[in-house]
Amino acid sequence: MEKVEEQTLSEAPIMQNNPILSQLSATLIGSEIVRMNGEIKEKMKSGEKIFNYTIGDFDPALFAIPIELEEEIIYAYRKHFTNYPAGEGEAELRSSIARFMLEREGLEYGLDEILIASGGRPLIYTIYRAIADKGEKIIYSVPSWNNNHYVHFVEGEHCALETSAENNFMPTAEEIRPHLDGAVLLALCSPLNPTGTTFSKEQLEAICDMVIEENNRRPANAKKLFILYDQIYWQLTFGQTEHFNPVSLRPQLKDYTIFVDGISKCFAATGVRVGWSMGPKQVIGKMKAILSHLGAWSPLPEQKATAKYLMQKGSVDQYLKIFKAGLNERLQKIYTGFQQLKKEGYPVDAIVPQAAIYLTVKIDLVGKKTTDGQLLAKQADVTAYILNEAKLAIVPFHAFGADKTSPWYRLSVGTVKIQEINEMFQKLKEALKKLE
Repeated sequence: MEKVEEQTLSEAPIMQNNPILSQLSATLIGSEIVRMNGEIKEKMKSGEKIFNYTIGDFDPALFAIPIELEEEIIYAYRKHFTNYPAGEGEAELRSSIARFMLEREGLEYGLDEILIASGGRPLIYTIYRAIADKGEKIIYSVPSWNNNHYVHFVEGEHCALETSAENNFMPTAEEIRPHLDGAVLLALCSPLNPTGTTFSKEQLEAICDMVIEENNRRPANAKKLFILYDQIYWQLTFGQTEHFNPVSLRPQLKDYTIFVDGISKCFAATGVRVGWSMGPKQVIGKMKAILSHLGAWSPLPEQKATAKYLMQKGSVDQYLKIFKAGLNERLQKIYTGFQQLKKEGYPVDAIVPQAAIYLTVKIDLVGKKTTDGQLLAKQADVTAYILNEAKLAIVPFHAFGADKTSPWYRLSVGTVKIQEINEMFQKLKEALKKLE
């Protein structure tokens, strides 16, 4: 826990004692992924060809949003649905979501248990704000997306659990249990950003039973432990992988689970900005109040369009079939390429893709030297070497809260051109060959 807080402060880009700025602004770290992309764009502007597999987004030329959704958005603008939306989200959208989630995941929520926002980020922020007070313990695993920054926002106590490749970087009940005392929020994500891995049924059941036991142990007037369950990638599973959620596995957790979901990833609609939370009416109501001051509402035309699109079952199924096949083809091809390099003796590896748009890859080159004698002394040197020599841009797990020495990376396939994968591996192999 101390490691995360010290890292947050020591890497702050602004002097902590600056009297003009708040302590929060002076100690908040900017996005490492955004920083990396700025560097990558500069290289590309200068004419370098970079295989930019960093950002969790989609190239619309490869993965466009569903045409039916696009047409509904255009129609909504032409009908001049350009006013403020309802603070909790349009009733017709919440109704569509309720029906969609019941039919596809067996989750039953009323309209007053659903909140709409402009994607998952403001929802996650309002969950943190609605539940955690200053100094209260928040449990999250690393690597994971942005939990360290959200804990910093609410001035909570970091309880960051470093996970391992042996468990596909998913936290286990055994790892969580010693830290339950006093915790108010357990942040979980499956499929997980950045790893593309998921909870097995048994793994999640064990965590659910542990949370139930912990809440039963606490006095009636004590604050309970809530689960933030980010499942925004849940429809993007591959092969035999099956998605599970706490409420379906243990219905009694419905009073203590807040979901984060939306269309951003499942329909390549990151810029459309329609996300939703489902949870206990009391929590959703408080989140709505916080959101009303932020104004991070989903645009009205996009809400109108999404409400109609989600009810087009045939169109949704057909889109997901083609979309998932394209993602899986890229994930499998790159996974196979890394396994081939590993077989040839290079210090790389990859975890079998399960879900989402990410592949977890390992590039373990610390201690190697280039042919001109340059030592790759730390993982940051490896990241820079792979970018400069192989022209491959991927995100180190350090950007997701993991230790700086971790040799694991997130590789995102939303912008990957199939025909360029072989070229990417050729350049990567050439870069690996230069090391001794």
